[in-house]
Formats: sequence, C-alpha cells, structure tokens
Amino acid sequence: MRERAPGERRVALVPEAVTRLSQAGLDVLVETGAGVGAWFADADYTAAGASVVSAEELFQQADAVLCVGPPDEETSGALRSGQTLIGLLAPLRHPGRVNDWAERGVTAVSLDLLPRTLSRAQSMDALTSQASVAGYKAVLVAADSYDRFLPMLTTAAGTSKPAAVLVLGAGVAGLQAIATARRLGAVVSAYDVRPASRGEVESLGARFLDLSAVSSGAGTGGYARELTDEEQRAQQAALDAHIARSDIVITTAQVPGRKPPLLVTARALERMRPGSVVVDMAASELGGNVELSKPDKTAVLYSGVTVIGAGNLPSAMATAASTAYARNIGALLTHLVRDGALTIDPADEIQAGVVITHNGQIVNPALSGGPS
Repeated sequence: MRERAPGERRVALVPEAVTRLSQAGLDVLVETGAGVGAWFADADYTAAGASVVSAEELFQQADAVLCVGPPDEETSGALRSGQTLIGLLAPLRHPGRVNDWAERGVTAVSLDLLPRTLSRAQSMDALTSQASVAGYKAVLVAADSYDRFLPMLTTAAGTSKPAAVLVLGAGVAGLQAIATARRLGAVVSAYDVRPASRGEVESLGARFLDLSAVSSGAGTGGYARELTDEEQRAQQAALDAHIARSDIVITTAQVPGRKPPLLVTARALERMRPGSVVVDMAASELGGNVELSKPDKTAVLYSGVTVIGAGNLPSAMATAASTAYARNIGALLTHLVRDGALTIDPADEIQAGVVITHNGQIVNPALSGGPS
C-alpha cells in the first residue's frame, strides 16, 4: 500500500522484492503510486510481475496488506476481518489502533517486536536495517549543517583540524554513525550504557568514553535498559564536559514505546561552541535525547548551536531504506506462508513475538496489559 503519513517516502515493497515473492508463488498487488516517493514507478512493479491497482481494489482483494508505518484511522477503516496487516506498527505507542485491529478481526503483525536475539530472524530485522540507514544519514545531515571541514586538511592556506564528533548510543544506528564519521575523517568518541559496546566502538576506530559514575545499563533483547533517575543524573553530569568539547553530537538512544532518555540538556547546549551541531535521532512526539529538539525541525539557538530533530531519517534515504525494508518484510512474509496460505502459528518463536492481534483478540504478551 502507499504510505499516507506526512513526509513518509518509503514503500513496503520494491520491484526486486516483488520478483522474489512471485517466484515463491505469491500474487502481488501494488497500490497505484506506492513507490513514487522512493523513485519506483508503477511500470517498474508491472515489469517485476505485480498488478498495479487502486487502493479500493487493494483492500478488497489482498489477503495481506504490507506497510511501513502504522496506517492512519481512515486506512485502518478499510481493513476487513480476516485480513493480515504487516509493518512497523509501533503497537506500544499506538494501543488504541491495536484495539481497533483486534475488534475488526484483523491479524496485525509488527516487525517492531521481532525477537532480535533469534539468529533465524536476522533477515527479518527491519529495526536494524532502518537504524543502519538512519545512522549513516545522521552524519551527512550533521556535516551539511557544520560550517567547517570534518577531516583534517592541509593546504597552502594552512591546516584545519578535524571535527570532534561524539556519538551517544552505540546500537546499530550509533555504530553506523561512528563508522560514517570516521570515513569522513572526523575524530570520533562514543558512549553507551552497555559496557559490552566498548569493543564494537573501538573496533571502528573511535574512543569509548569512560563514565565511572554510571553503572551498567545492559538490558535484554539487544536493548539498553532504562536508567533510574539517579543514574540519569550521574550520567548527565559526566557527559556535559564531553558534549561541550564536541563540534558535532549525534544522539541515538531510544527505549521501545517509552520516552527517550535525556542526554543533552539546555545547559550542555549553552556550553558548546558557536557553529556546533547536534542531531537528535530519537526526536519524536514522545520527546528526544536533546532538551530543545523537535521532531523534523531544525533550530539555531541564540548561542549559535544548531539542533536538528531528525525524527525519520530513513525516509530521507527512501530508495535504500525501502530496498532493505522490503527484504525484511519479504523474509517475514515467506516465513508466514505455508502451502500457499498465510498461517498463524502461536507456537512459532518468531510469530509469538510479532503477531499482536489475531481472531479478534490481542495475543502478544508485550501488550498483555491491554490497550488504553
């Protein structure tokens, strides 16, 4: 289906994925104009073996509807009982929609909740693929706003020192940001509450910050745990000095379905040099890692620091992001198909994680508290 969220350019399936699904025996319908934002024309889908149809025909005929983000209320209203919805549905942030899908008899499958520790689920891990795109793009966005060179350059006019880049959070997005900044010649430091991330950071040529005042924040399932208020205060005090010395700060720390931790306060921003740039990859309607950031907004503070709320960076690289996402969603879809039909099996470890509604009920343990 075509994404309807403002500014969303990605598409759930690209032509190469259509070819693979067709070879697997599936008939593929694509809504008219679905891929335009990612530079895939309707003719590309037709050539790959898909049938390009109107939105009405898509929702009437499709057994499974594939999307990137959660559909809006109007689009959800077009879903019918027995239909399967597959995408990054953000169920922890949209409990009301989860309840609506259950009441409509829609089987909702969300890649957000994929059990990422299962090796056989790696090809389906959309959060990882999209975070990698976002981490790469975050550095390019920062470099575009930074009015100096990132690498050290020696010319007849003199030598310019390399930019000092600080990456907060060393998950997939953070590691990609570190690698990209290093490729561009910056001097990179990074910090994560998970001590195990030190080796990954240092393997990319960056310096790992030691904050002795902060205890381990390692969590389960590949995520960091949420720090206590006291731990957050200790972390903030230790980080402020490093932030002040940085030319570019990129923050990536998120807690699924919860408000992101505050890592860069207004006080820390005031201490940064004029011309510095801060990119908040966690900026959303729930808040962000940077106190003054707003999702999808750029502000130049009175101190001369540029704050960028980069809420949806994968959409800014729609072609690459869509291609990676289509491979993830295609792998999940083929996993759900048995003998040519979509089959829901609660005993399957992957399905137990990603299926959130089925047969009129909310079935996912992560949502056991019920929607509000």
